[in-house]
Amino acid sequence: MLIHISSPHMHGGNSIRITMLTVMIALLPATIVSVYLFGWLAVLHLCLCIGACMGSEWLALRLMGRPTTPVLDGSAALTGLFIALILPAAAPWWIALLGSIFAIILGKQVYGGIGYNPFNPALSARIILLISFPLMMTTWVVPMHLGGSALNLYDFNTSLQIFIHGIQSIPGHLDAMSMATPLGHVKTAATQGIPVIDALKSYDYNLLDAFLGSEAGSMGETSALALLIGGIYLLARHTITWHIPFSYLITVAVLALIFSSIDPNQYAPPLFHLLAGGLMLCAFFMATDPVSSPVTPLGQIVFGVGCGVLTWCIRTWGGYPEGAMFAVVLMNMAVPLIDHYCRPRPYGRKT
Repeated sequence: MLIHISSPHMHGGNSIRITMLTVMIALLPATIVSVYLFGWLAVLHLCLCIGACMGSEWLALRLMGRPTTPVLDGSAALTGLFIALILPAAAPWWIALLGSIFAIILGKQVYGGIGYNPFNPALSARIILLISFPLMMTTWVVPMHLGGSALNLYDFNTSLQIFIHGIQSIPGHLDAMSMATPLGHVKTAATQGIPVIDALKSYDYNLLDAFLGSEAGSMGETSALALLIGGIYLLARHTITWHIPFSYLITVAVLALIFSSIDPNQYAPPLFHLLAGGLMLCAFFMATDPVSSPVTPLGQIVFGVGCGVLTWCIRTWGGYPEGAMFAVVLMNMAVPLIDHYCRPRPYGRKT
């Protein structure tokens, strides 16, 4: 005899499309800042990356004989938005195209599609690009409205030439059009034995500029304020919880505070680490990816602490100036182990 048992299920009102749209809205401030700082270059990258990610997903689904309706759920478009925001504005079009294909094909569909990818697709793609094309992925164009900018990125023809051929195609000296990021400048100075304090002075580093976004870097990671606004929006919408971003940021700040107190000439202060590079972007948007992060609150705190430790260690002692993206992907590998040891005790079980 077949017995039908009905449970009091209640739909939370969320869906993949709504969640993806919520995250894209949260990224809107950072996207606006990227267009403000990098003009048409940002627009061109955004259009290509979003279009290429959606096209790659459609093609992958067709080749696997699956329905192509997931292309419209917003996940591929969000991945494209992430790819554009973590690229240097000076990267040529084929870098953006390769990154988009890598993110969707190798970072997502090869594992079975959304919900099955063990690593954050966008960060995985950026790591592949950084290792494969280090020069092009570390050439940072001087943003608009920053003193010394030699390019009018609001001119479409200029931006299109850089987008197609790279910044090397613009006549003149490359040093007049590009600049190091604060993290890159401090890292280079450290290899030359220059104290952190002197390196920041020579860079003319300003906390307000770092907070607002008037510095070199990937298009969507320059403004800590814009990312913080987006992160607060995600928290208010309950799209993410506080466990990962807070534990991540606090861990980096505590480590920086301890070591900079011991030797301020060798170790950068906490606010420098919090406002520099892609830390804010990774803390609120990348590390909180529900597919590649732990499921329990305790596991998420452990995950965030691990990301913070790895980020600070790579920035301080590693070969790359930025460590946030490596930290998140490395901790993605540890998620099954974290979930195993941070499982809550089943109700009613004493041991």
